Amino acid sequence: MEVWIGRNGERHGPYQEEQIRDWLRSGQVSPDDLAWYDGLADWQPLSVLFPQDKPAPAPSPYGPPPLQQQRTNTAHFDYAGFWQRFGAWVIDLIILMIPSMIVMYTLGGLEAYKHLLGQMQSGADMTAALRDYAQATEGASVASLVITYLYYAFFESSKWQATPGKLALRLRVTDVQGQRITLGRAAARNIVRLSALIFGLIPVICYLAITWTQRKQGLHDLWAGTYVLNGTAQEQPPQRPSGEHGQFNA
Repeated sequence: MEVWIGRNGERHGPYQEEQIRDWLRSGQVSPDDLAWYDGLADWQPLSVLFPQDKPAPAPSPYGPPPLQQQRTNTAHFDYAGFWQRFGAWVIDLIILMIPSMIVMYTLGGLEAYKHLLGQMQSGADMTAALRDYAQATEGASVASLVITYLYYAFFESSKWQATPGKLALRLRVTDVQGQRITLGRAAARNIVRLSALIFGLIPVICYLAITWTQRKQGLHDLWAGTYVLNGTAQEQPPQRPSGEHGQFNA
């Protein structure tokens, strides 16, 4: 059964029934949150739809919390590995090739490439030929880099929390609390992409750090305070602002 959750005037989901039950037991959603599924006449509190599933009891002020409560208070993140992130990067690279090629063609990159080929065939000095090509395509290269930067910053701070490449492999970008990142944090995280214009190997080193850091963070993740986790944002419980109790105006 697929269940929708209503919160803050928005409908979230659909989620599987077992997910809802797990979130209720762990306290990730409130029993007061309103929910609806196909065939239900009106929105109902989760406590009415799933009366058997209740949050774990609050810890006693006179002693340590029960073992079950200790477990639910411990955040568990499923960190994405290097090859998963590499696969997402390849998909995004293929997608970004389209606007990059358009920009390159518009700003004279094709003519510069033809000129380079002509110089190579005529036996001209290769160092000078490559320098001329780099100068002729400098504007296109900068434009492509800016497009790439905005692409990553926008998608990773969006409600999807992921670029199309990450979405395809069911990954998402979060802060260290597992929440959606702001545009400012996404911009800081992806500043490494701008550094490629000056220091070609820095992005490679940033990504290699994923293989040895405890939480599989690249240097850009450590810099911005972010994680890349398995599971899309749509598979997670909707975020509940502090003090909110299941308000939904359907």
